[in-house]
Amino acid sequence: MTTIPAFYDGRFVRPLKNFSLKKNQRLEITVFDDFVQEESMLQNQKLNSLCGALSKYANKELQTQEEFAFENSIKEKYEIH
Repeated sequence: MTTIPAFYDGRFVRPLKNFSLKKNQRLEITVFDDFVQEESMLQNQKLNSLCGALSKYANKELQTQEEFAFENSIKEKYEIH
């Protein structure tokens, strides 16, 4: 079971993080008695919706070199061996 934080904006239920559902997947909706500030929730939703947006451009082969990328660039720039 997965819990997905969300809020109701007066028209739609707005999730605060990305998720995927399968057709005919069973849901259970819990309505709380407290309220949230809509502006902050919409801002969080916009930020979360961009998470992973550039992952299609990731080069898996270069990810292993990321740890020492800064150090290597300084050595290369100043010709340090």
